[in-house]
Amino acid sequence: MRKLGAALTTALVLSITAAVAPTPAHAVTNDPVVIVAGTFAGQGLASVYYAPLASRLRADGRQAYIFGLPNGGLTDARDSAKALNNFVDAVRAQTGAARVDLVAHSQGAMVSRYYIKYLGGVNEVDSLVSLGGVMYGTSLANLATLLGIGNCLGFVGCAQMGIGSSFLNDLNAGDDTIGNVYYTNIVTSMDEIIIPYTNGYLHNDGNNVNTNVRGQCWARIIGHVSIALDGAVYSGIQDALAKRAIDYNCWAL
Repeated sequence: MRKLGAALTTALVLSITAAVAPTPAHAVTNDPVVIVAGTFAGQGLASVYYAPLASRLRADGRQAYIFGLPNGGLTDARDSAKALNNFVDAVRAQTGAARVDLVAHSQGAMVSRYYIKYLGGVNEVDSLVSLGGVMYGTSLANLATLLGIGNCLGFVGCAQMGIGSSFLNDLNAGDDTIGNVYYTNIVTSMDEIIIPYTNGYLHNDGNNVNTNVRGQCWARIIGHVSIALDGAVYSGIQDALAKRAIDYNCWAL
């Protein structure tokens, strides 16, 4: 019964997304894009907050869907990854696409990588574009764990984002950019959540690009939350999805 309910919920989300924001017919030539939300963004909040990013993608002729983290990402990231797997399967069934592209913000990148590595996503994802992703953890989660007396204020998803967490150690063991997925990790040196911001990078083994948007756009004010909405960052997302060198338009709105 629980599985049936989850399936119905996913189908409802997809049908609502498609009905509210139709996509140009020529978008079928591109992989559908699933925007994977960050911490605290359940489906309701995610559908609002990431709507501008989805609109940009649709204006570029791409089918775009928004995935909010179950329970706002405060529970086990492995469960969020399972839900993402189901969501992507529904997108692929609806669109007929063999693979999707993922644009993942913050914890969403960590969840996306678990799906890719352990739940078959390596065969279902073409590109993963991370925006301020939790790749090697953040010291803020370690601090919260300390203050929460060992359990990050009681939230499993928070504890899993700590530097050196068993979850991240497992996720990053061996090749942390597995398969033929094309990985792009966009960070900002002004990130106030991912500390240090370079923990948003992955090791480069030929299918991975690490880039700091402020390296090119040094005068631009971009933080952890705004990275998902910034115009210059979006120009980098466009390059990443096209698998070309990242050349930010620092004047983009």
